Amino acid sequence: MQANFYATLRAITGKKTVDFDLPERATLQELLDEILRVYPLMRPELLDENGELYQHVHIFVNGRDTPYLENRIDTRIMPDDVVSVFPAVGGG
Repeated sequence: MQANFYATLRAITGKKTVDFDLPERATLQELLDEILRVYPLMRPELLDENGELYQHVHIFVNGRDTPYLENRIDTRIMPDDVVSVFPAVGGG
């Protein structure tokens, strides 16, 4: 399973796209768990003190943001799905 990382998260991974070894039909939560296992420095960037995904962090599957997926973080992902992870972006 591939995941694309953007902005400050790319600095942690050192590249845009990372391959993760997951079982077939893994959930988005399982991918997130694997991302955090491989890149523990990403934890404070993605999760709050309760271990919940920050509302300002966006994980898209095939262009759909997690809150709009039928099963949200428990959505099953396929090897050919496009997963993109965006941190909070500030500006002004």
